[in-house]
Amino acid sequence: MRGSGVAAGTDHGHDGYVSRRAEITMTDDEVGEYLAAAKTMILATIGPDGVPDPVGMWFVLVEGEIWMRTYARSQKVTNIRRDPRVSALVEDGEHYAELRGVQLTGHLEISEDVDRICDIAAALLVKYEGLNAADVPAVREAYRPTAVKQVAMRLVTERTVSWDHSKLIQVG
Repeated sequence: MRGSGVAAGTDHGHDGYVSRRAEITMTDDEVGEYLAAAKTMILATIGPDGVPDPVGMWFVLVEGEIWMRTYARSQKVTNIRRDPRVSALVEDGEHYAELRGVQLTGHLEISEDVDRICDIAAALLVKYEGLNAADVPAVREAYRPTAVKQVAMRLVTERTVSWDHSKLIQVG
């Protein structure tokens, strides 16, 4: 609001509380870097009773998109086939001034393409198990018998909310 004396990006709630949301929001590049380095995402699907069903998932970024893999007969896949809407949370920090996170809402697209599943599985092994990139082709081929029982899942993000409380620390 122009001329209000309120700093840009600061919101005043109806109770006079000043929100510092704009100050702690991560840039798109920061979100990408944070997600690339993050380990576990909490993925919440909608269970059969309508209650959120959160599970920890390993994930990789492929050309800026979040991909995961899981068994085709898992409860999360059953939930997604019924209702693909999801939310996901990646967060860290031990103290208030260290809290960082990204919340993503959108939907999951399921792929049963064996080559895609092998690609995602190999990328997960590189990220989480330190697989040497030179071994990826052999691992992809060795993974094929398992991949036929799995699916790859792509998170189509419709909304991203992020926070990095370390941005509130004033260096003087």
